[in-house]
Amino acid sequence: MALAIAFLILLVAAPAAVFGADHIVGDDQGWNSGVDYETWASGKTFTVGDTLVFNFLSNHEVDEVSLADYNGCSSSNTIKNYDSSPAKITLSKAGPSYYICPTPGHCASGMKLLVNAVAAGTPSATPPTTPTTPAPPTTTPAPPTTTPAPPTTTPAPPTNTTPASNDSPPPPPPPPKISPASSLHMSLVGVPLVLGTLIACMG
Repeated sequence: MALAIAFLILLVAAPAAVFGADHIVGDDQGWNSGVDYETWASGKTFTVGDTLVFNFLSNHEVDEVSLADYNGCSSSNTIKNYDSSPAKITLSKAGPSYYICPTPGHCASGMKLLVNAVAAGTPSATPPTTPTTPAPPTTTPAPPTTTPAPPTTTPAPPTNTTPASNDSPPPPPPPPKISPASSLHMSLVGVPLVLGTLIACMG
């Protein structure tokens, strides 16, 4: 009984087997001429344990090659050849792997595939972005640096409203008025003097 319980515990504690996904190369167009495999692979994630499935006709094959042979469309140093369809290739290691069709002219026309596998459990290269809370402003409004200037003009002193003194001398008093009687008296007094003077001159 104890042995059975221990066996059940081992089964529960054992990690579940991880099965890789199957990728149909070229989807419904398969491994064929005139297919853009770069675009086909660009929207997919390949993980170690996944399987590439190549479906092709008898005039095609699949060669796993090095980067140099991939760029030069050369099958002279093929790592592995697959000549029967469907060819199922399991991605056994992380990193890039390269595949071409060895039929003359087919690789040059686009029958070549580059797959970059990531290790199982590796997070995606572009993790979802987490919304960030905007930071509060770090600057506070500065107090005004200028103060109103005091008035630069002072009230003018009151003007002297005292009338200016008249510095000119007072006018002379008018001459005394001589009455007609006084004038007549003076005339009568002077007549004998005049007559006396005339007589003296004649004598």
